[in-house]
Amino acid sequence: MDTPSRIEELHARLVNHVSQIYPDVDAADLSSRLISRMGLDEYCSAPEQYQNHWDEQDVAVITYGNTFLRDDETPLDTLHQFFSQYLKETISIIHLLPFFTFSSDDGFAVMDYTQVNDAYGDWDDIIQIASEFKLMSDLVINHCSGRSRWFEQFKAGESPGKDYFYCASPDDDLSMVVRPRTSPLLREVPTAEGDRYVWCTFSHDQPDLNFKNPDVLLEFVHIIRLYLERGIKIFRLDAIAFLWKESGTNCINLPQTHEIVRLLRSLIEHHTHDAIIITETNIPNRENLAYFGNANEAHIIYNFPLPPLLLNMLVTGSSHYFKNWLMSMPPAMMGTTYLNFIASHDGIGLRPVEGLLSDEEIGELVSTMESFGGQVSWRALDDGENKPYEINITLYDALKGTVAEGADTWQQQRFICAHTVMLALEGLPAFYIHSLIATENDYEKFKNTNNNRAINRHNWHIEDIEKLLSTDTHHVSVLNELKRLIAIRRKQPAFHPNATQFTLHFGDEICAFWRQNLQRDQSIFAITNISNTEQTILLSDINLIETDNWTDLISTSDVPPEQTHLVLQPYQSVWLSNKFYS
Repeated sequence: MDTPSRIEELHARLVNHVSQIYPDVDAADLSSRLISRMGLDEYCSAPEQYQNHWDEQDVAVITYGNTFLRDDETPLDTLHQFFSQYLKETISIIHLLPFFTFSSDDGFAVMDYTQVNDAYGDWDDIIQIASEFKLMSDLVINHCSGRSRWFEQFKAGESPGKDYFYCASPDDDLSMVVRPRTSPLLREVPTAEGDRYVWCTFSHDQPDLNFKNPDVLLEFVHIIRLYLERGIKIFRLDAIAFLWKESGTNCINLPQTHEIVRLLRSLIEHHTHDAIIITETNIPNRENLAYFGNANEAHIIYNFPLPPLLLNMLVTGSSHYFKNWLMSMPPAMMGTTYLNFIASHDGIGLRPVEGLLSDEEIGELVSTMESFGGQVSWRALDDGENKPYEINITLYDALKGTVAEGADTWQQQRFICAHTVMLALEGLPAFYIHSLIATENDYEKFKNTNNNRAINRHNWHIEDIEKLLSTDTHHVSVLNELKRLIAIRRKQPAFHPNATQFTLHFGDEICAFWRQNLQRDQSIFAITNISNTEQTILLSDINLIETDNWTDLISTSDVPPEQTHLVLQPYQSVWLSNKFYS
């Protein structure tokens, strides 16, 4: 198909999207403007459908641009050097959290989407990182900074910003609106046209953008093109579920939001075939799964129930709820997969386990985390009550003990165990940088900022962490063991993100599942003791094929044909495979 025909095909697809989002707009004209804004009006080629842009070698890390600091050096340069020195053979993807100029929320109140925060570095630093790793960037698309140029224009009644923000009236029916915060939804703002009430899903410094105005969509298409041209290939659509608002609804996951995701994917894929969209939707599981669409929305969705369910499993010593959830998860279609993570820059979200854990079990988990030094963030319900929204704690400290016995001596083993389970699951694994190096709660930063999330956002002076990684500390032992496990995983076809997975049942003290690669020549039984007592299972219950030779990939120990039992020490994992790729 020649280029004009491909452009016509893309145009027809966009017209379909635009007509459903903006029924009163000239869909053909807006579609042409979108194509031009993305730079596709002279050359365009269509992507292949259902293509996996990942394999078992892909592992991501999540980090802020200023996680590591060195005098007389830009933080982005320091970060790049750290990854090149310690993690080049371990990770392939860097999720660099917002690195733009911002006014609050550690980058998620963006003042200028086109400028790198000069306290971090510049575009050359970003381009250098993107030349060595696959780079993921946040597209903070739901809201921007209350100190941005656009918002100043809004207040002054000047174009283009004067129509860029979503406003409502206190008299509107807002009773059903779902929110992740307890602050007032509307912010009264004096403007040249009189007082206006600006919608603020998150904070009053993060006014929501008005996607009912097609010019806002055009603005973000321009921003996406800029990022693509600077080497960014993976787009994390931040808080995308809240994008479209309608009075009298819950204002979350509305049909127009899904249609905008489909439209953005069409444009991004036609520009760069292997570019990826990831939707960040910290919401109940069924709603989260909807962002796969028919393999035409997000390529990847966050596996949000995983962090709280895995944490709950390890601190209670029971895999019951974790296994129930695993069995309920549909296999991802080709061209889509899950992003598996158990810690991030945010807290451990509790909304995704609504309906999976009872209120009493969630309350018990929250109380245990508070006893380990954690904080709790809340959200407002429509009845005026507040409910726990997320737990704020480093994962290393979250796993320092159990619900029944409190802190104990198994913290490091339990921590490694958590990541061993995550690495074996269907999907693409992502490590928070502070998990890779086992950072503990930063109480000083929490106290100084009065921000619960700061407890898990430590800034390391590079000399300090390098010293800790060169001596006998838990930081170096955790990093080395995680790197070893990742190296094993990256060589096993049965750990491809889209390889088959089935849940196995050996009692609540055991978490077990089976993986098989797409060619069906490698099987891995991932079996973990998630309790603090020794566990024994019969090998006959695993049903190992007798004609195959079986090896534990983690210990490299063979399983002799005459062996009848498998004995697992507290928090020990085995990856039993009929093929050992080393």
